[in-house]
Amino acid sequence: MAPMIRMVRVFALVFVMLCLLGGCEATTTPNADPQLWPLGGAEEIEALAARDDVNVLFILVDTLRADRMSAYGYERETTPTLERLGRFGLRFDRHLAQSSWTKASMASMWTGLYPTRNGVIEFDDIIPDDALLPAEVFAANGFRTVGLYRNGWVAPTFGFGQGFESYSRPSPLPRRRAVTEANPTVSLAGHDGDLIQFAIEFLRAERDQRFFLYLHLMDVHEYTFDEEAALFGTSYSDIYDNSIRWTDDALATLFDQMIEWGLFRNTLIVLTSDHGEAFRERGEEGHARSLYRETTEIPLLVFFPFRLERGSAVVKSRTRNVDIWPTIYDLLGLEVPTPVEPLDGVSLRDEILAAAQRLPPPHASEEREGFAHLSQHWGRGGSGDRTYALARGATRYVRKVVQGDVVEELFDGRLDGLELVDRSAEEPERLAAMRERADALAVEAPVWGAPETRELTELELNQLRALGYKVD
Repeated sequence: MAPMIRMVRVFALVFVMLCLLGGCEATTTPNADPQLWPLGGAEEIEALAARDDVNVLFILVDTLRADRMSAYGYERETTPTLERLGRFGLRFDRHLAQSSWTKASMASMWTGLYPTRNGVIEFDDIIPDDALLPAEVFAANGFRTVGLYRNGWVAPTFGFGQGFESYSRPSPLPRRRAVTEANPTVSLAGHDGDLIQFAIEFLRAERDQRFFLYLHLMDVHEYTFDEEAALFGTSYSDIYDNSIRWTDDALATLFDQMIEWGLFRNTLIVLTSDHGEAFRERGEEGHARSLYRETTEIPLLVFFPFRLERGSAVVKSRTRNVDIWPTIYDLLGLEVPTPVEPLDGVSLRDEILAAAQRLPPPHASEEREGFAHLSQHWGRGGSGDRTYALARGATRYVRKVVQGDVVEELFDGRLDGLELVDRSAEEPERLAAMRERADALAVEAPVWGAPETRELTELELNQLRALGYKVD
């Protein structure tokens, strides 16, 4: 699309959005913020629990680092759509994934339990039927539940389909020649545009019913982009940024349609990731190998069914993927069975209300810890050495096994924002305290007993290999 045509399309879209909401006469400048949905604040957040019309759209952008998003202050304009919406929404600045490998991370997020406590840490582990997953909670509360995914690690054969009326991998649609998959290990057919089109068709048919829609996007993982998104260069790192821009454009297509149908007025939108990506900050590339900040610090954005009247709000305390669903349940006032064992995740409702009012966060959140875990042999079967990390305040402890030797590192984000300088020798007491707590979390047993496993078929293994994963 030529730049002039693209500009006209953008201005036309803004004009249409304003007119739909009666704002054509009041706003005439092209830089004015579009009035997508009503104003609201802490009172409206608290009132969500009494509403019976709020939908939930949950968007998981696989392999997305928070610090590569312009919505988080990145200097490149990688996420203009999310940045624009973010002016009215909620951003979590220190959000932690519980693993750097999709299956372990997603199992932890869905269950609200750390990987060691839910038992999904190896390639053949599955989420047991005894686990209570969000789709089951939403279904029990009268929501239509639909999940669309493109990553085989969250396939229903691993237990991730529990509670969904429909849970499927969309079939590839005809591909434009301009679309490029720059990750040389990837051969998975289709792209996120397919999934977005399926999502739009679902909304077209079911938008008058209360729904929970889960979208698991994969194009950032696959370094997919097109000519319009090829803005930032040709290095491996540049192409990653191109793919984020491409994904942001795909989300714009979905959001445009939701605006036309008035769904921004009654839909809670949540966007996060399962893990990040390394670009040789410590000599490593990719993910599922380590648990440093570049592979575990991810975004969490929440857009309410109204614009925050005081503009964007920020939660600056430590939050985690295990906290997402306890928080959503609490915000919407959903009835949730009491778990047999306490969850690791907690509701962030009080922090959200404080952020919306520009108040200090609750005292209890100041020292909240975040734990991440990764089996170093997750793709080979059986148990092996473990890497785990503990974040508390500005401190991060990382423990891994290298050639049979245990290696420990300690980082202080206040002194070293990129966490590249190991301070374990300078601070032995803090190292010992962090080690003690991390070791205790690493040996906790699964709440449902021994992990359930299943043998993967050769077709499933090939599908996972097509994503670039090395599985034996």
